[in-house]
Amino acid sequence: MPKTKVEGKKTAKKQPAKKSAGKKSTPAGRTLWLSPALPGRTHDLTAARTHKITRICERQGVPVLADMAYIGAGEWVTTPKRRPPQGELTTTEQTVNRALSAARVPVERAVARLKSWRIFRRARCSPNRMTSITKAVLTLERHR
Repeated sequence: MPKTKVEGKKTAKKQPAKKSAGKKSTPAGRTLWLSPALPGRTHDLTAARTHKITRICERQGVPVLADMAYIGAGEWVTTPKRRPPQGELTTTEQTVNRALSAARVPVERAVARLKSWRIFRRARCSPNRMTSITKAVLTLERHR
């Protein structure tokens, strides 16, 4: 958060509180599920573990394609390969990473569509209230 100085003291600027929510989408980009809201500082992998997303998907036999934030989430989660320190990825690894990114494009579009809702950009309310708002938005998205 940016700081400003007022008479020699540091004060924080007022900004809307960020909220974080886990999302599940079909390969076609249709949103299936949104988790209850968590504070915005919550890491994606922590949110997934809190809501047991990877464990449920593994039990149901649903493959999970994820970004690099989910590295270490388990063998059921497919993530891009990291570039080794002072090294480069092989051509095969780069091709696999590109294919994974291409497969994730509809999901990222679904996330962008949700973020286009003004309430998610401007909300200044508790995570509990955001959970109710999120459920309402998901219902509206399904009927779109």
